[in-house]
Amino acid sequence: MKNLGFLMISTFMVLFATLLPHCSASTTRRFHFNVEWKKVTRLCHTKQLLTVNGQYPGPAIVVHEGDNVEIKVTNRIAQNTTIHWHGLRQYRSGWADGPAYVTQCPIRSKQSYTYRFKVEDQRGTLLWHAHHSWQRASVYGAFIIYPRRSYPFSGGHIQSEIPIILGEWWNDDVDNVEKEMMKTGDGPKVSNAYTLNGLPGPLYPCSTKDTFTANVDAGKTYLLRIINAALNNEFFFAVSNHTLTVVEVDAVYTKPVDTKAIMIAPGQTTTLLLRTDPKLSGGEFLIAATPYVSSIFPFNNSTSVGFLRYSGKKTKPANSDITRRRRRLTTLSTREILPDNLDTKFVTRFSDSIKSLGSEEYPCKVPTKIDKRVITTISLNLQNCPPNQICKGYNGKRFFASMNNISFVRPPISILESYYKKKTKGVFTLDFPENPPNRFDYTGVSPVTENMNTEFGTKLFAVEFGSKLEIVFQGTSFLNIENHPLHVHGHNFFVVGQGFGNFDAEKDPARYNLVDPPERNTFAVPTGGWAAIRINADNPGVWFIHCHLEEHTTWGLAMGFIVKDGPLPSQTLLRPPRDLPQC
Repeated sequence: MKNLGFLMISTFMVLFATLLPHCSASTTRRFHFNVEWKKVTRLCHTKQLLTVNGQYPGPAIVVHEGDNVEIKVTNRIAQNTTIHWHGLRQYRSGWADGPAYVTQCPIRSKQSYTYRFKVEDQRGTLLWHAHHSWQRASVYGAFIIYPRRSYPFSGGHIQSEIPIILGEWWNDDVDNVEKEMMKTGDGPKVSNAYTLNGLPGPLYPCSTKDTFTANVDAGKTYLLRIINAALNNEFFFAVSNHTLTVVEVDAVYTKPVDTKAIMIAPGQTTTLLLRTDPKLSGGEFLIAATPYVSSIFPFNNSTSVGFLRYSGKKTKPANSDITRRRRRLTTLSTREILPDNLDTKFVTRFSDSIKSLGSEEYPCKVPTKIDKRVITTISLNLQNCPPNQICKGYNGKRFFASMNNISFVRPPISILESYYKKKTKGVFTLDFPENPPNRFDYTGVSPVTENMNTEFGTKLFAVEFGSKLEIVFQGTSFLNIENHPLHVHGHNFFVVGQGFGNFDAEKDPARYNLVDPPERNTFAVPTGGWAAIRINADNPGVWFIHCHLEEHTTWGLAMGFIVKDGPLPSQTLLRPPRDLPQC
């Protein structure tokens, strides 16, 4: 009932927010987060779970476009912590972005830090999550921005909104999972279950009572806010016997796309319209999520399900024996509504179908010319085992990851602070290679025999304010070809091109979409392929780019870039706040 309460509270906040008057003057909305332990039971397993305000998932942040936001985070645990407001641009306010040792030192035990920023020119569904170690396994929630104008998509009156956060549950302590992975050099243990709003559903042991249910009426239109907050999994998501219409991704409106299912990567959000059948009175339909798999590493081949529950005389109570028996039979059909775990063709079709709305009110501001192009490989690596150690990765080695064969190392102090104070010696260097250091058949090499040891460092590159930047992410076949969801902090970007195999700088740009490419903050680079993104680099500060599969970021699949101050006062990084945590 506590987790059902999360949905009710979140829905109430959403409905309440729509009633809030909005005026041209900025409103400041204040929130207080306590990072604390809470005893939680799932799968007949009770453990201390890291939460915000004792809620799992955490509380929804609901604001309006143009609002000033202040969120005081108090650390009530013994370990350090930070919070990231995923997808928020943080214009000139990089101090509030959140990644530990990149834009701030962590918040120490028994200390607080207030994240202050303004929500400018953004509206829609985003998320927030911890950005220290693997804490975001359970520390996450919805971040909803209501627009100044009415929604640009049709579909009639929206009856209500249904936030659905996809996640994972570990019976183990995820902190120990991460430590064991780095100690042994092996891959991490997989999660024990997938969750919908923190609930595994009846396909898992002891979980019939922990099942998400969305109550709807016939003949109505509902707005589904789908958020993937999982640590290490991309998901297929579907609702049986219903068509879903994509109208927004990563808080950017899209051309409407009808689909029976979606693929959503960690850190991505997808807003959907769901129209209920006007002829139904009563009945239930599956809501299901299962992983999309492009890796050779072990994974949990299971499915989390909930129910879309129509109101009506024929509907029995959710806790009745008849309902439980019917649900057990219904869940047997999950494979009929979801793509196969390995269905890369579906992922490609779905990704290709997403286009920016590109209307007069919401134009697509993709750069048609560029000032700089950076090409970087995204690789998993096998590292030789250090002397006198036992390594449990493939062939007695260790797993790492890299971009242009540089495995990112977080320094002991904040990169942004050292950059602002001009004390960068020993913290980072500006020599990230802007092309692969070794040219080869990136997606055609032997997965194991030609795998390279990576180098380690904190290497960034810098661009002038206002630069039109293109980054090409080139996958490799080291260990295996794999889909990598890349997240860029501080900026949205436009996915102008993607393909399989190796990027051809002479031929591929001619096929770019420079009219209505999707605008995102996180994009899944195709397995065994590449993706080209373009950025209007107009946000001064230090910005993190990393794979949103947490195991890969931990192994070093990350980089950073600096946008220098512009010539005007309004184009410069703000001063650090007085309560900025110190290392």
